[in-house]
Amino acid sequence: MQKWIYIIVWLILFPLAGEAQCAMCKAIAESSRAGGSSIADGLNGGIVYLMAFPYLLMAGVGYAIYRNKKSRT
Repeated sequence: MQKWIYIIVWLILFPLAGEAQCAMCKAIAESSRAGGSSIADGLNGGIVYLMAFPYLLMAGVGYAIYRNKKSRT
């Protein structure tokens, strides 16, 4: 149990590496867009994909709950 507490505290207190990478992605996207490369387009597509998945997951859960309640009545 104590091991999990240490892991959770560590994950909450040290998210700095992820934030640093976001700045790098932005810099690479801006420089590649100016150079005419398609790296920025690929990065934008990846962001849309990552953004859409939670909404699709919640829609699936909502539909499963709806179907379950409808079958009970």
